[in-house]
Amino acid sequence: MDSAVKPNYFEFFGLPVALFVDLAALRRAYLENSRKFHPDFHTLSSEVEQNQSLELSTLNNKAYKTLSDPDLRLKYVLTINGLLSEDGPEENISQAFLMEMMEINEKIMELEFDPSPAQYQEALGASRILENGLETSLGAILTTWTAATGSPSDLLAAKEFFFKKRYLLRVKENLSKFASAFE
Repeated sequence: MDSAVKPNYFEFFGLPVALFVDLAALRRAYLENSRKFHPDFHTLSSEVEQNQSLELSTLNNKAYKTLSDPDLRLKYVLTINGLLSEDGPEENISQAFLMEMMEINEKIMELEFDPSPAQYQEALGASRILENGLETSLGAILTTWTAATGSPSDLLAAKEFFFKKRYLLRVKENLSKFASAFE
C-alpha cells in the first residue's frame, strides 16, 4: 500500500460515502478485513507482506473507529469533500447562534463565582435546547445525505452543524465540571 496516497475509508469497506452508514455492514466488513489483514495470520509471510498486513490492519482499525462514530464520520466526510481542513478556522456560524453560546457561557462563568443549582440547571437546559434544535434541524440531512444523491448545499449545512456542535461540546465540558455538585 502506498502510504503517500490516503485511502478512502468508505471504499476500503465497500460502502457508499454517506453521513449515515449501515453499522451492521460496516462491522461485517471490519471483521472480514480483521481476519484478512491481522498480522498474526501473516507470521510466516515475507517481511514486506508482514509490513503490508500491519499497515492494512492499522488502516482497518482507524477506518472502523472513524466511520462507526457519527461525529468522526461527519468530520471525515467534510474533510474528504474539501470542506474542512485538519485545523482550519471555524466559519459560517450565525451571529444568533454565537449570541446564544455567549449567553450560556456567561451563565457558566457566573457558576464559577457563585455556584447555584438554579443557575446550573438554567445553563444546562439552555444548552440542551440548543443541541436538540440543532439535531432536529439537520436530522434529515444527517440520515439521508450520500455523495451520490446529496446536494452541495446540504453538505454545507452539515459543515455548519459540525462547527456548532463543537461549540456545544465545549459548553458541555465546562458544565460537566459542576455536574457532581448539582446533579
